Amino acid sequence: MLGKKQIPVKALGPGEIGVVAKLKETLTGDTLTDEGHPVVFSAVKFAEPIISYAIEPKTKGDEDKVSTGLHRILDEDPTIKFHRDPETNEMIISGMGQVHIEVTLHKLKRKFGVDVDMKTPKIPYRETIRSTTSVQGKYKKQSGGKGQYGDCWITAEPLERGGGFEFHDKIVGGSIPRNYIPAVEKGIIDKMKGGIIAGYPLVDVKVSLYDGSYHAVDSSEMAFKIAGSMAIKKAVLAANPVLLEPVMKVEVFVPDDYLGAVIGDLNSRRGKVQGMEPQSGGNQKIGATVPMSEMLTYANQLHSITSGRGLYSMEFSHYDEVPHINAQKIIAMAKKEEEEE
Repeated sequence: MLGKKQIPVKALGPGEIGVVAKLKETLTGDTLTDEGHPVVFSAVKFAEPIISYAIEPKTKGDEDKVSTGLHRILDEDPTIKFHRDPETNEMIISGMGQVHIEVTLHKLKRKFGVDVDMKTPKIPYRETIRSTTSVQGKYKKQSGGKGQYGDCWITAEPLERGGGFEFHDKIVGGSIPRNYIPAVEKGIIDKMKGGIIAGYPLVDVKVSLYDGSYHAVDSSEMAFKIAGSMAIKKAVLAANPVLLEPVMKVEVFVPDDYLGAVIGDLNSRRGKVQGMEPQSGGNQKIGATVPMSEMLTYANQLHSITSGRGLYSMEFSHYDEVPHINAQKIIAMAKKEEEEE
């Protein structure tokens, strides 16, 4: 190829670049070879994406067109990644920079006729508790005909970070019939999924069901499920609840000249620098942990600080408590969104 001009050739030598048309089954990274002498080159290892955005179609109902179009583009450009976040239910596109993503979305509009908006992705926060409490969850409803009655007492206590959820049945003497105990647990789990203080999943909690009461006629699985739900909500609000945020393990590669500026920027993002390691060519590798919420637009900032000479990679490390002042803002925003819905 020479601009718009195409020059036919009978052979291509090492290092030369050419064009072959009408290949229906070929993808980026495939090797074209003689059937009689099959040779497969090692796959090219592409760099991992460094920036992500949430996208949503401007026209409702175009989600399938977005997904179909982007998967076709992914066949051509392996440095673009696309998935739907199962927790936030957002469509997430990741690439090598903001311009890279913008060009990809322009191609999506031009080739597949679907226009999308870009926005900052939601952060998958978590909720947990910091103290132990015992509460009662009681659901009683009498409104003509058969009533509803469920009553349970639970103790909620924090588990170690990453402990998940534990449910312990400590009922003795039949204060709650055995067939209603799974309903209490289900009510607790369902409520935990939707969160208590800001709508994020509740984690690292141990719940013990130790007492309760029932009505021979009015009790039902549904009543005990609601009672369990009421109990865990009351327990969390009384047990010093806190928000947790994902923290990323970050490695930044920068020339020596920009070391101080980059470390200062990481500190301003609530980052904790773990150490530095000299690299060849007058470069340094900085190891740090930084909250995910502070890294969403880091690619653009690092490019600006280092005149395009800095690189970084990151992966999930752990969950940690959100500082109180930040948590208040997140909770207020979540309540506002809930009211708008």
